[in-house]
Amino acid sequence: MHVFITGIAGFLGSNLADFYLKKKFKVSGCDNLVGGSLENVDKQVNFHKVNIEDYNKLSMIMKNVDVVCHAAAYAHEGLSNFSPVMFANNNFVGSASVFTAAIKNKVKRIVYCSSMARYGSIKPPFDENDTPKPVDPYGISKLAAEKLLINLCETNKVEYNIAVPHNIIGPKQKYDDPFRNVVSIMTNLMLQNRNPIIYGDGKQKRSFSDIDDCIYCLDKLMFDKKINKQIVNIGPDENFITINELYEILSNKLQFNKNAKYYKDRPNEVKYAKCSANKARKLLNYKTNVSLDDSIQKVIDYIKINGPKKFLYNYEIELNNNLVPITWKKKLF
Repeated sequence: MHVFITGIAGFLGSNLADFYLKKKFKVSGCDNLVGGSLENVDKQVNFHKVNIEDYNKLSMIMKNVDVVCHAAAYAHEGLSNFSPVMFANNNFVGSASVFTAAIKNKVKRIVYCSSMARYGSIKPPFDENDTPKPVDPYGISKLAAEKLLINLCETNKVEYNIAVPHNIIGPKQKYDDPFRNVVSIMTNLMLQNRNPIIYGDGKQKRSFSDIDDCIYCLDKLMFDKKINKQIVNIGPDENFITINELYEILSNKLQFNKNAKYYKDRPNEVKYAKCSANKARKLLNYKTNVSLDDSIQKVIDYIKINGPKKFLYNYEIELNNNLVPITWKKKLF
């Protein structure tokens, strides 16, 4: 079996690649290495440094592939408000390139990793049957890519599934990125004895998904013949905690005694973001195997082993106006 994974040097893609290498599958993939790292990629992977927006190159490197998992994305929801062109190009145009190249090469199935940002401002818990109302360019681009996938696969008679993972955490997650991954950002700051940063009042609530609990669900979406043309949330609907509570958990684990610094709310940030796991339980036999406490500890251990890092501001802000958080303008991380 030959699996192709986009974003294979990133957090989700590299962990998924490791899973299939253990199953003795042939694993190929691509990454532009903007948000990923070659250190994440096992030497057994047939790796291509290719941007997903390059349709011609994708068409060449996807030959003889059975299943494609499209995990690549600029997954910076907040930043998308200020860099809409970059996110439209990567998340929509790039997805169009991936889907078209896969169909051209006659793959059996495409699995697309969307985002809970697709749901936007609707009332939680978000259910797959709800009508999405994305509130930012990131959520809009992810939902648009979903619709494109459905259209192309229905027309060309290719199997597909859409996964909606949310707030995944675990080893190999990038922790020197100031624009995303709140658990990793806070841990990286605390290990440098620096005050964590919280936006707004810190009462916004999230559920966090362990990477291991995400991988086995993706596997079923990729290879279970009975599961086709489905949109499925992947992640827990328990342990719904505030960012303030997350800060307290990390502080206790790291024995950190400095206060967090609070800054103005970021534009368009959804206050309460929680997905229902009912469909995943029925369709994928989903259950939370890794507790939130253990999952957070895995993040801490990974960052301790690899050492705290200076934050990198690698992305252009296209709309650099007075709405941009001061933490990004003045590079306060």
